[in-house]
Amino acid sequence: MLDQAHKLRTLVNDLPPAVPRRRETGPRIITVTSGKGGVGKTSLVVNLGLVLARWGRRVLLFDGDLGLANIEVLLGLTPTYTLYEFLYGNKSIEEILCTGPYGLQVISGGSGMQELANLDSIQRQRLLDLLPYLRTRTDFVLVDTGAGISRNVLGFVAAAEEVVVVITPEPTSLTDAYGLIKVLARFKVHAEARLVVNRARSEKEAHQAAQRLQTVCSKFLGFNLSYLGEILEDAVVGQAVKEQRPLVLSQPYSVAAKSIGRIARCLVDGKEPTPKAAERFLDRLLKLFG
Repeated sequence: MLDQAHKLRTLVNDLPPAVPRRRETGPRIITVTSGKGGVGKTSLVVNLGLVLARWGRRVLLFDGDLGLANIEVLLGLTPTYTLYEFLYGNKSIEEILCTGPYGLQVISGGSGMQELANLDSIQRQRLLDLLPYLRTRTDFVLVDTGAGISRNVLGFVAAAEEVVVVITPEPTSLTDAYGLIKVLARFKVHAEARLVVNRARSEKEAHQAAQRLQTVCSKFLGFNLSYLGEILEDAVVGQAVKEQRPLVLSQPYSVAAKSIGRIARCLVDGKEPTPKAAERFLDRLLKLFG
């Protein structure tokens, strides 16, 4: 009987959340960032986006790590045009969108542009031209930033309605994440964020790392860092990166893929899109970079 109950719980947990009725409130815009590189942030963005898309959500991945092409590399995509051609050329939104599995959409920062700075009036208007697409054709926009503290990173973090910080259990990762959060708190960029612990050897190790960071952020910064989940260490992750095939596609039943599925469910449950989130996102980007 207990074994049967366990199987039933597993089956229910594997079911995707119900797709809500489309609303005009626009998408949830979530910036995923980290205090240092090499913590698996981009891999989380790609795999999280794929899980949400598989569940029927309309997902756009925005590569905010400008000048690089990490998202498309992990997806094995080769975009013809990027955000650069959209802002500085005459390419349409449809031309710069790159489609991945489950209809996942990607906008690449591409090469040729290191930051969104000093946009003229034409380029500012081009950025605003993204608004109708974001508002009517997306449920989730996941923004992948560069690592550390830079104008680009802080700009994308400030522009988004929600922020997810990715760490690993290593002390240096916690220290760098604290440095990033300290800047967010000091300049009142955000008063709260959600935390993902990647490459943890156990749930216990992940929870201990999260608790250490949560405690110092609350005590010294008055910053609310809520726990979103952990991704357990899994040897198949590195192989998926080498193959340029996302983990949730190549190893959907692996420990790490199941961890990402749980994070996606936590992200979906109990949260409604903020009205006019897309408008505010672009408006803030223009104020910060224009």
